[in-house]
Amino acid sequence: MKITIPHSNHNFFVLICLFTIGIGFGQEQKQSSKTLFGKQIKTESVNPQNGYVRCASTEYEKYLQEKNPKRMTETQFEAWVTPLVNRYAAMRSTSKTGTTVITIPVVVHVIYNGQAIGVAPNITDNQVISQITVLNQDYSKLIGTPGYNTNPVGANTQIQFILAQQDPNGNPTNGIDRVSLCQTSWSDLEMDSTVKPNTIWDPTQYMNMWSVNFSDNTLLGYAQFPDGSTLAGIPTTNGAANSDGVVSNYDVFGTNAANDGTFLLNATYNKGRTMTHEVGHFLGLRHIWGDVTSGCGDDYCPDTPKSKAANYGCPSPIPLSCDTPPVNEMIDNYMDYTDDACMDIFTQNQASRMAVVMTNSPRRSTLKTSTKATPVTLYANDAEIKLEANCDMGVCGAIPNQTIQKVIIYNRGTTTLTAATLNYTINGGVNNVYNWTGSLAINQSATFGITINSTANGTINISVATANGVTDQRSSNNSATGTFVIPTAVSNYPFTNFIFRLQQDYWGSETTWNLKNSSGTILQSGGPYTDTYINATTISAVPTLITENWSLPANQCYTFTINDKSGDGICCGTGLGSSGDGFYDIKSTNGLTTVTSGASFGSSQSYSFTTNSLGVNAFETSSDIYLYPNPAKGTINISIPSNFGLPNSYTIYNSIGQIINHKEVSFQPDLTVNTSALSNGIYFITIAKDDAKKTLQFIKN
Repeated sequence: MKITIPHSNHNFFVLICLFTIGIGFGQEQKQSSKTLFGKQIKTESVNPQNGYVRCASTEYEKYLQEKNPKRMTETQFEAWVTPLVNRYAAMRSTSKTGTTVITIPVVVHVIYNGQAIGVAPNITDNQVISQITVLNQDYSKLIGTPGYNTNPVGANTQIQFILAQQDPNGNPTNGIDRVSLCQTSWSDLEMDSTVKPNTIWDPTQYMNMWSVNFSDNTLLGYAQFPDGSTLAGIPTTNGAANSDGVVSNYDVFGTNAANDGTFLLNATYNKGRTMTHEVGHFLGLRHIWGDVTSGCGDDYCPDTPKSKAANYGCPSPIPLSCDTPPVNEMIDNYMDYTDDACMDIFTQNQASRMAVVMTNSPRRSTLKTSTKATPVTLYANDAEIKLEANCDMGVCGAIPNQTIQKVIIYNRGTTTLTAATLNYTINGGVNNVYNWTGSLAINQSATFGITINSTANGTINISVATANGVTDQRSSNNSATGTFVIPTAVSNYPFTNFIFRLQQDYWGSETTWNLKNSSGTILQSGGPYTDTYINATTISAVPTLITENWSLPANQCYTFTINDKSGDGICCGTGLGSSGDGFYDIKSTNGLTTVTSGASFGSSQSYSFTTNSLGVNAFETSSDIYLYPNPAKGTINISIPSNFGLPNSYTIYNSIGQIINHKEVSFQPDLTVNTSALSNGIYFITIAKDDAKKTLQFIKN
């Protein structure tokens, strides 16, 4: 929602930070037109050179305070942590503390939307691994790497990161969790409401990292700040457990230094320092300028000079600090906003602060003792099976009554996996067998599809029977259950002239839309538009209603898509009254038929339709096309109204999607099918007419 709230002095438990290019400048109390977490962000939070949002921590903290008023303020957190840091620093100075390296198990959730590995945003394993390498170089000040520095206060933090070796069920993993969700991109609000809660692994045992495609492509990343503990009257878990972790856009996850030609990285932020920075927040560090709007704030680390503001790019000359006497600001500190290439230092005080958090903070201290980085015993023949999310496919090109269930098979064994026998059932029916063949090294995966013919949505259960011709040696990871959605036929309209209307809300820059034909060509489009919001007390003029007349070619399929960067649609929550609420619709020219309409659609909404009266879609949706007799013992007949003409062919499938018979149709008697050679059971027949397909079910007795 577009919610405007008076300024709050509450500070940061969850910090959203983004690296952007530019120069340092003074902070002003101005508002920009951008929104994050339902609130406008200040102008100084947007890079003046390229428009990237560099930090929305204040806005996010307001949002979190609304959700949980008991969240600790900056003052409360510092009152808890400062004595601990001082005690730790004193003990360290007298060599009474050990130098044991803390190892944090990491799981990286790669969020995608059905793309093959290596196609954005489904980044490769090597790109993920390169990010862990950067973290280890930066946090250990490793000699001979970009993470090394010669600054006297530069620190080896004694913190290292390793991709998890055990999943939450104790099965082997490489720490990379690929999850396909039914959406192309995700807003900041949707990350907290949907992605994180549905994918997170136990945050007391893993540091969760997410690589995603943000709806707002100016947003680079954010992290959840740690909790304090033992503070009277304050719960120790008031930072939500199901959102705890670190997030970045997929194209700033990893480093070009290890690019094998498959990496998908931003041209500027391509050295992995977005995650170095955000993990710093996850471990309790603040920005070096203290996140104050007037400059010269406190990051509670005495060995970082007091900065006037965030720095961008690699500023030269280096600005002077607020200290007396002034010194150069620490523009190379990982907690500034300079370019990736300019960063190379955590200080001794920052290291002490992180060590204290790792020892005392809930969900950080348990990471020190987590065993999820310890490898489990591996077997020679171990195949893991997963099901990819199946989404409603009522779109151009979908085949009604038929879907493809994507299955992912992993090799978790020490022997190359070349074959696997899988058993699966549809809606608890008869067992079906699928024989997979390929060549997978350890931790590699392959994706394949199982055809499901059904007139209704349902459930698929699948399990591994054999791996490499022998019984699979690990039963705890060789079965999966999922639901499938049968595509719905797109709606057909017997007219080709349409009226499109769009009433924007006040945040026009967040809205874009397009209309594509079935080949993906954009025929109509609009946005981003101009923001008309002024401020919380002044109501802007309502944006002018946009009206367009479309004349579309007949006998084609079209998909309309509307997007909102903030992930809250254009409907409501402006705080300025119903006059500021938006909507869209596509109607017939007489206004009697509404093709599609909406307002509250999250990040994106799509709708497909056709423009023909007796063409592709009418054939697919006609109830006058049927089989008889059904059930059948011998011959069945295909009844098709004469106005459709003869179909081109028909294909018979069994219940597991295997083709039993295919026949080209050349004259009317070809529309009879002899079933005497078929065994008893359920079958599907797909009738093709030009680009249309209609699938019917029959039973052989």
